[in-house]
Amino acid sequence: MTKIPLSVLELATVVEGGTHQNAISNTVAIAKYVETLGYQRIWMAEHHNMENIASSATSVLIGHVAGKTNTIRVGSGGIMLPNHSPLVIAEQFGTLETIYPNRIDLGLGRAPGSDQLTAMALRRNQETAHNFPEDVKQLQAYFSEENRDARVRAFPGEGLNIPIWILGSSTDSAYLAAEMGLPYAFASHFAPAQFRTAIKIYRNNFKPSEFLEKPYVMACVNVLGADTDEEANVLLNTLITLFVGIITNKRKPLRPADRLPEVYQIPEVRQAVNNMLACTFYGSKETLHANLSAFIEETGIDELMVASHIFDLDAKLKSFSILQDALRLN
Repeated sequence: MTKIPLSVLELATVVEGGTHQNAISNTVAIAKYVETLGYQRIWMAEHHNMENIASSATSVLIGHVAGKTNTIRVGSGGIMLPNHSPLVIAEQFGTLETIYPNRIDLGLGRAPGSDQLTAMALRRNQETAHNFPEDVKQLQAYFSEENRDARVRAFPGEGLNIPIWILGSSTDSAYLAAEMGLPYAFASHFAPAQFRTAIKIYRNNFKPSEFLEKPYVMACVNVLGADTDEEANVLLNTLITLFVGIITNKRKPLRPADRLPEVYQIPEVRQAVNNMLACTFYGSKETLHANLSAFIEETGIDELMVASHIFDLDAKLKSFSILQDALRLN
């Protein structure tokens, strides 16, 4: 198997019996640990009005994590640009890059990261999602040295090399990432249905740019590693419960893997969960190696990002170590 960079998506998820402070502390612990393992980057995602997720102030959390680590890249997976003015994001990430040079990534999404009522409370109108391509270009302009003659400039930010990624959970953003010649990250950890179609569109339509000579695809998948397949199968219960909460709009803190919710037995709910699990890999080191090797070879991805929704922090850290060992197997 071709060795590819390995990264982490961490949502600062609150576990049952835990607090937002615990969730943030755990995120720092995860970042420090995967840094020692040589992981490429750790990203955090912008979510709002979700009591079980502590990453709403994404830029603040990125700065906190970057300040507690030394080499790993830290970024957004992503910043939901329709919620913000491009100037504000340019200034925030310009500041982050100034404090932590060559360590900051800016992944951009067009979804609100919440419900429509909350999106309106974020002080931007419903039309901003339609302006996403123009907002990305405006953000690029603020970072460029050519903007020095403009009447509105971003400080810090102007002239800094902050990699911009386009995020996608459907095919829409694939066209934009290809047109702009930017790296493309797909959220196949919760929306795998259009993953293969989207990356094909991206590669077929890619136009080289000053930022990227050829297509670069990162897939985010769920990974649950354990000493045995049986242990990993138990860990899967936590992820299933999380997805049931998303489907039924009853989100709760991350639960232990001791049991499944009764509503999971409803055929429609079970099918919806199974659809979301299409890019989920769980098992021992050997099982992960076999299944992920096939996935990487088939899709030709350039980088693998993993989300690991595991209740126990020690088990979660162990999963990251097992995954690394799995990718090293010959």
